Amino acid sequence: MIHALNVATDEGDWQAILRSSVRSVKELQHLLELQDEQVDWVDDSEFPLHIPRTFIQRMEKRNPHDPLLLQVAPSKEELNSPKRYTTDPLRESEFTLNGGLVKKYPNRVLVIATQACPVHCRYCFRRHFDYSTNQLTDFQSTLDTLSNDPSIIEVILSGGDPLTLSNEKLDTLIQQLQRLKHVRMLRVHTRFPVMIPQRITHALVKILSTTRLKVVIVVHINHPNEVDDSVQQAIERLRNAQIDVFNQSVLLKGVNDSVQILSKLMHRVFEIGVVPYYLHLFDPVAGAHHFDLPEMSAIALWKELQSQLPGYLVPRLVREVPHQPAKTIQT
Repeated sequence: MIHALNVATDEGDWQAILRSSVRSVKELQHLLELQDEQVDWVDDSEFPLHIPRTFIQRMEKRNPHDPLLLQVAPSKEELNSPKRYTTDPLRESEFTLNGGLVKKYPNRVLVIATQACPVHCRYCFRRHFDYSTNQLTDFQSTLDTLSNDPSIIEVILSGGDPLTLSNEKLDTLIQQLQRLKHVRMLRVHTRFPVMIPQRITHALVKILSTTRLKVVIVVHINHPNEVDDSVQQAIERLRNAQIDVFNQSVLLKGVNDSVQILSKLMHRVFEIGVVPYYLHLFDPVAGAHHFDLPEMSAIALWKELQSQLPGYLVPRLVREVPHQPAKTIQT
């Protein structure tokens, strides 16, 4: 493992850590002490490399197959996508309203709060998303849309990653949302507790825990090696404030497609106070086909996982299918 990269560690300096992210394949190769013949990476100007050093610290040096590295390194495989892998696999463009709102399901709406993210996961289903016209810019217009739909009881902040917003902007956003009497729940989907745990400051936790809205945090952990002491401490801050934290993982070929790894992952997230929630089948996004696993293989893995874990540790195996009223449970 890498134990010494020159990054700030103070919990209030998360923005400096974000700014110091590795954006060069050559630097990444150097930090991990990999030889030229060990990597097949490419520079992608449309979806560039972006990895926080706090995540690189958990990777194994001299291992080109490290499961954390594979999630974020731009493989040349990305250049040769089969036709069935598309730029909009969930057909979100059909559900996107003005003001960065995505409404696919009854009673809840997703807000694209920002296009910024602490990491560029190579399998991201929004890697081709048109953020230029589909993110939160005119907040008053977005509020007006929400206030005119009393069926909405839950607002989901997504992106990018909503925690790239400053505390001031997040606080203003939450204060405005809680004035909508029909909105009762606020869900935040974020990779920050894993990628840059220092983002989970006491000030942020206070903002999230003092609203009348029921706040739920959904994190994204795919492999047990992603969890170290700093991640555990970030989760503890949230849990100590009575904020529920759930995990959703994506089943990725070469990363976590074994019962042993999945079992260890579910135990590990539960140990730190996170509830295993979803295990997603891969969304067929262009540029990431090499992560895909045959559906029958995925179902077989999940069924074997059921025999290895108590029921409360078994995540739902799901696929998001456009125009379906909910996630599709695979059995």
